[in-house]
Amino acid sequence: MTLAEASEGVRKKALSPVDLTQACLRRIDQLNPALNAFITVTADAALAQAHELAAEVQRGQWRGPLHGIPIALKDLIDTAGVRTTAASAIFADRVPTEDAEVVRRLKAAGAIFLGKLNMHEFAYGDTSAQSHFGPVRNPWNRDYVSGGSSGGSAAAVAAGLCYGALGSDTGGSIREPSAFCSIAGLKPTYGLVSTRGVVPLSWSLDHIGPMCRTVSDAALLLQPIAGYDPQDVNSIDASPPDYAKAMRRPVSSLRLGLPRAVFYEKLDPEIEQAVAEALKVLAQLTASARDVELPKYERLPVVGAEAYAFHAPYYTRTPELYQPMTRRRIEGGAGITAAAYIQGRRELERLRRAVGTVFSTVDLLITPTTPVFPQTVQEAIAEPSTPPTGGVAIDLRNTQPFDIYGLPTISVPCGFSRSGLPIGLQISGPRLGEPAVLALAQAFEQATEWHKKRPPL
Repeated sequence: MTLAEASEGVRKKALSPVDLTQACLRRIDQLNPALNAFITVTADAALAQAHELAAEVQRGQWRGPLHGIPIALKDLIDTAGVRTTAASAIFADRVPTEDAEVVRRLKAAGAIFLGKLNMHEFAYGDTSAQSHFGPVRNPWNRDYVSGGSSGGSAAAVAAGLCYGALGSDTGGSIREPSAFCSIAGLKPTYGLVSTRGVVPLSWSLDHIGPMCRTVSDAALLLQPIAGYDPQDVNSIDASPPDYAKAMRRPVSSLRLGLPRAVFYEKLDPEIEQAVAEALKVLAQLTASARDVELPKYERLPVVGAEAYAFHAPYYTRTPELYQPMTRRRIEGGAGITAAAYIQGRRELERLRRAVGTVFSTVDLLITPTTPVFPQTVQEAIAEPSTPPTGGVAIDLRNTQPFDIYGLPTISVPCGFSRSGLPIGLQISGPRLGEPAVLALAQAFEQATEWHKKRPPL
């Protein structure tokens, strides 16, 4: 079942939150040993929540679409009384005393928490093979990675271990694993969803967003977590619309932009073919498509500097506890000067303003989510310390710019390789353009069958 289907079943009292939770826990027991998607499973607490929420339903109380729905959280999102490790030995026994703001909101919405999901250590990578708790494996082919850094979230959703999950995205960490695992993953507008209570990689670029089997599920999971958090300095004072309603807008008048420079270059031939077919589908759904150019930029030192600033107390005390590749990346941030960082932050703000002009002639941007297929787990464990594209891993090349621009963007399934590996299509919009992004993503989803395929588990 999708999250939306399960939600409707709970609302109509045809399904019990207890039954849904027990079904997910059985599937976790069955499949997690092979996938390694969960670090911590909170079975007893989840069942206790389920019984409480089931009793509310029987009393005629219904909190909304997430009432009684089992979900899971990337293990850098703080949960009071439940360890939050960021997949690192540094935090292996860390138990927060307060919930992250997104957790507080999801609890109020009636979501049930199944546990914490595996990830690339401290979100500083693209494979989820570098984890203190071992690599996450792709449900479509366990020899391959599920992507990173939200690899456990993507694998758990694709394999049906939960009805939805939260991931984080600093350079593509929601969208790349969503593409690799054939699910829908949305990175919202920067600042729309609070990051307070989330272990940071880069305060200036971190985003939190939903990862689900369908676009409508992602909209339902986004709804309660979106909106202003006065205690988060990066939060924007925006009033979210009803996303489920807003995304039902017609898409026939939408003008599409194709940033062919960089984004469409050096694609794997099978990805190139799948995206070409997807563009034909979109041409039937929308008004027009034209080539566009996005603001260019050089590599910004922001992530490296901010990551080092957060990790310095731990790195200087116990560097040996980090995964070797994480340690090398943190070391790289130590040499960034204050002047270079300040210039990088100014350039980041310039780019976030400049990109708005692109949307004077188009409404949404369409690109492949990734130019390549995932690595094998074995290849990822032996990953070179310096990515081959001057600091950005090739599989994040198409996703990272939208973290820089701070724009809403979603990856949806658009095909498979001949060997059965998923392919993702990326749809991006202007600042706070989530309704249009979701609307076109859902229209494409409904016009194709890719989201209906399930991994051969």
